[in-house]
Amino acid sequence: MKALLVGEYREGKLLDSIYELLAFAGKLGAEPVVVLVGDAANVPRCDGSVYLADVATYGEYNPDLHKQLLLAVIHKEKPDYIVFSHSSYGWDLAPRVAARLKAAQVSEIMGLVEGGLEVGSCNGKMRRIVKPVTATAVFTIQAGAFAAQGEPQGSPTVLTLEIAGAGKVQFQGYEPVEAKDVDLAKADIIVSAGRGVGKKDNIPIIAALAKALGGELGASRPVVDAGWVNHSHQVGTTGQVVSPKLYMACGISGAIQHLAGMKKADFIVAINKDRDAPIGEVADVLIVADLLQFVPALTAKLR
Repeated sequence: MKALLVGEYREGKLLDSIYELLAFAGKLGAEPVVVLVGDAANVPRCDGSVYLADVATYGEYNPDLHKQLLLAVIHKEKPDYIVFSHSSYGWDLAPRVAARLKAAQVSEIMGLVEGGLEVGSCNGKMRRIVKPVTATAVFTIQAGAFAAQGEPQGSPTVLTLEIAGAGKVQFQGYEPVEAKDVDLAKADIIVSAGRGVGKKDNIPIIAALAKALGGELGASRPVVDAGWVNHSHQVGTTGQVVSPKLYMACGISGAIQHLAGMKKADFIVAINKDRDAPIGEVADVLIVADLLQFVPALTAKLR
């Protein structure tokens, strides 16, 4: 079994998402082959082959040319799977490749279970298990769902990748995202409210703890969807991906979309009545308690 992993190169740098693709290939038990449009100074630390196309020639993104580059490698390597990150690059390029190959595409994979692929449904509120029915399949994987274990290692065999022709799209550059009223990505301390807070009137209890710690208020998706907190406070793959020194999860069960957005925090404290909540698997400290009793007591002590 072989997996062709499509790396991303942005603003002169190789994105770390390539190591999540490698972790995914490892979970599949597939031999990884990497394709990257970049430069020789920025290749992933891994074993195996890396097909490298020159970014100065083909651009950081050019859908026509990049698709042709991938098809050239696919024709040579004949992989079982072509794997992208579920990013703007993957959203655009994966379906182009799948259509050209007449292959099944499975988007935003968050796990491997029961011999199938776990993906979200109903706007991320439910999960389903799917299996491709074509011999070759195209995948995109959710950010953070397949984190690399340990420091990346290895020295790949780099193979030069070239094609003739020109694309119809000219890359112009990047635009910064719209400014938010709070930038959680820069916060050292984040205290997040989950559905376990019960109702909107209890949000100030969590906000008071965040203030006492000198941090920012965060929230899970259900809290934002309910209109209890503004979307700019949402942590997760559909909100902000954060890596603070301290992350406190209050009444958050630990859906994969939320975990992917915060599990790179240096230290994680979870407060939950359910000792078996998935958040406990990533927490450094799990406090099994009623947060409406515990949080005000902790805030008072801190003050």
